[in-house]
Amino acid sequence: MGKELNFFGHIVEPDIRMLHDMDDVLYDQEWARSAKDRELYYMYRDLYRNEKEHLSIKSHNLRYDITVIPPQMLGREYIKTAGHYHPNVPGTAVSYAELYQVLEGEANYLLQKMAEGKVADVVVIEAKAGDIILVPPGYGHITINASDKVLKMANWVCREFSSLYEPIKNHAGAAYYLLESGYVQNPKYPEVPPIRFLRPVDTLILGLAKCEDMYNLVSNLDRLDFLKNPHLYSSVFSELFEK
Repeated sequence: MGKELNFFGHIVEPDIRMLHDMDDVLYDQEWARSAKDRELYYMYRDLYRNEKEHLSIKSHNLRYDITVIPPQMLGREYIKTAGHYHPNVPGTAVSYAELYQVLEGEANYLLQKMAEGKVADVVVIEAKAGDIILVPPGYGHITINASDKVLKMANWVCREFSSLYEPIKNHAGAAYYLLESGYVQNPKYPEVPPIRFLRPVDTLILGLAKCEDMYNLVSNLDRLDFLKNPHLYSSVFSELFEK
């Protein structure tokens, strides 16, 4: 196939997101109807450096993934991920969080929060290599590659849940699409607030040096407990996710 990833000597095959997997969330529907199906981006899940670290990652109920998104246009829209929300932690009203890092290239992370059937908040975080992005509880999210470079990004997430794609799919995408002309509101949402632009997370808060690979948190996975038990860390999200 030629899309394998070499992660510390482990050759990993990807899950592949195809163009027509994305038909329901694309802005340019006229283009999508006539476009030939093709590979869009590649997801490499449950990565580890060695078996000892793998056992530690699993014992902490975490997972480390990498996604690779080559640059291209989907009609008039920049390439993006399908987008999803996270379910609530069992026994709570708080959904799981997620942590991303851009390894290569550039990314726009679009996060949105729903309340009473309407979009209550929309955040965009523009990130470059080394930057870390927090997806806090309650936010759905998509990643957009609006550059001419391959985007390679990693994520840490709890391994105990499956992502929820239907809420974004049912609205034909996120609250905004990113075109060459800029962000355009999705009319499928009854009310949409203006975008708030925020900065990436300060890596020092996570105990990492500036631009340090966040896979290194494997040596102290307790720092990522907020990904598994977000209901216990409201103050952490206030600090990491600037209002």
